[in-house]
Amino acid sequence: MVFSSAYFLLLFFPLTILLYFIVPKKFRNLVLLIASIYFYTYGEELLVLVMIFSTLVDYKCGILIEEGKRKLGLRISLLTNLLTLGIFKYFNFAIDNLYTLLDSLQIDGESLHSLPEIILPLGISFYVFQTMSYTIDVYRGDVKANRNLIEFATYVTMFPQLVAGPIVRYIDIHKEVSDREVTLIGFAKGLERFAIGLAKKMLIANTFASAADIIFTESGGGFSTYYAWFGVIAYSFQIYYDFSGYSDMAIGLGKMFGFNFLENFNYPYISKSIQEFWRRWHISLSTWFRDYLYIPLGGNRKGKYRTYFNLFVVFFITGLWHGAAWNFIIWGLFHGLFIIIERIGFKKILEKIWIPFQHLYALFIVLVGWVLFRADNWDSALSYLKTMFVYTEGNQTVNDFIAYFNNINELAFTSVLAILFSTPIYPYIESKLKNPNLLIIRYSCIIIMLVISIIYVAADSYNPFIYFRF
Repeated sequence: MVFSSAYFLLLFFPLTILLYFIVPKKFRNLVLLIASIYFYTYGEELLVLVMIFSTLVDYKCGILIEEGKRKLGLRISLLTNLLTLGIFKYFNFAIDNLYTLLDSLQIDGESLHSLPEIILPLGISFYVFQTMSYTIDVYRGDVKANRNLIEFATYVTMFPQLVAGPIVRYIDIHKEVSDREVTLIGFAKGLERFAIGLAKKMLIANTFASAADIIFTESGGGFSTYYAWFGVIAYSFQIYYDFSGYSDMAIGLGKMFGFNFLENFNYPYISKSIQEFWRRWHISLSTWFRDYLYIPLGGNRKGKYRTYFNLFVVFFITGLWHGAAWNFIIWGLFHGLFIIIERIGFKKILEKIWIPFQHLYALFIVLVGWVLFRADNWDSALSYLKTMFVYTEGNQTVNDFIAYFNNINELAFTSVLAILFSTPIYPYIESKLKNPNLLIIRYSCIIIMLVISIIYVAADSYNPFIYFRF
C-alpha cells in the first residue's frame, strides 16, 4: 500500500484516523499498531513476520541490557538484525557474485542456481536500522528500555514511516510514544505537510519519472548527448521529489497522530559541496551513519588517514544500504571519494571561487552520481556516461521525444515548478501567508493542491516510490 493510492487516501487513512480519535487515549497505540500491521501485511503478506520477529528480538534485548546483561543484549540485537538484513537483502547478491567468481576460475558453480531466491521485504533497511539504534541507545544509557510491548511495537511498525523512512530513532520520540497530544493546529499542519508531499509526488515526481524511464530504458540507448543530460536531470528531480515527498507525507501523518518526526531533507540541490549535500540529503540516514558508525570508528579523532578510511567505510556501506548491486556500491564510493577530496583541501579552494560555480560543481557531481544510481547495472551506467561526455547525435529527433509525452507543455511547466521548489522559495511564501488576513488564501491553495493530487491519483497508473525497494 502506498500513500499515493486511492485505497489509502479514501479508505484506509480516513477509517484509521477516525477510529484513532474515537477510542479512549489509552487504546490509541493499539489502534495505530493494528493499522500499521495491516498496512504492511496488505502488500507484503507473510513477510510481515520478519518485521514482527525483529521487533520482538529488540524489545527483549533492550530489557536484557537494562537488567545488567548489557553486552549479551547488544550482541544478540546486532547479530540478529545484521543477519536478517544480510539474508533478506544481500543473499541473492552474494550468490550471484560467488557464481561469477567460480565461473571466472573455471569452477562448476551450477549447484548455486538451485538455491532459492530470497524475496526482499519492503522497508527492511529502515526498520532494522531503527531497532538497532534503539538497543545501541539503551546500551549507551541515552534512553531507558521500553517494557511495554504495545508501545515499542507501535514505534517500530508505525505505518507513516515504516517502508521508506525517514529513519525515526526511538530517542527522538520516546516521550511521544508513551504520551502525546494532538492539537487542532498540529493536525492542520500535518494535513498541510501531507498535501505538499502528495503534490510533490503526483504532480512533479511522476511526470519526471516518465521522462527518465523513456531515456534510461525505453530508448534502447539510441539517444543523443542532449537527451542523456535531460534524462539524468529528469531523474534527479524524480528521486528528490519522490523521496522528499514521501518524507513530507510521513512527517505530516506523524503530526496528525501526535508525533514530531525530524526533517529528512533541506533543499539538497542548493548545496555548494558534496559535504553540504550529505548534510541536506536523507538527513536521517546520514546522521545515523555518523552517530552509529563514523564516530564509533573513530571519526576524525585519530588522524587524517584514519579519517579518510572511516569515510571510505561509511560511504561503502551507504551505497550497499541502498541496494544489493555494484552500481549502488560504486555510487556510494563515488560520493565518498569527493568528500575525502574536499577534506584533503579542495573545500578551501572551492570556497574561494564564485558561489554559482560552487553550486555547479556540487550539482555536476550529484548528477553524474545519479547515473550510477539509476542505471540497471555497471555496464549500462558506463554506456550512459559515455553518451553524456562523448557527443553523439543519436537516432531520436525532437519530434520523437515530444511524441513520447501526452502533453509536452505539462512537462515544461513541471520543470519550472521543480526548479523553483528545489530552492527555499516555499518557506518564503509560507512566511508571507502567515498573516491572518491571508490564511484563507493559504489553506484554499492547499485544498486545491490536495484535490488536484487526488485526481492525479485516480488517473495515473504509473505510481512507484523509488525508496520502497531499499
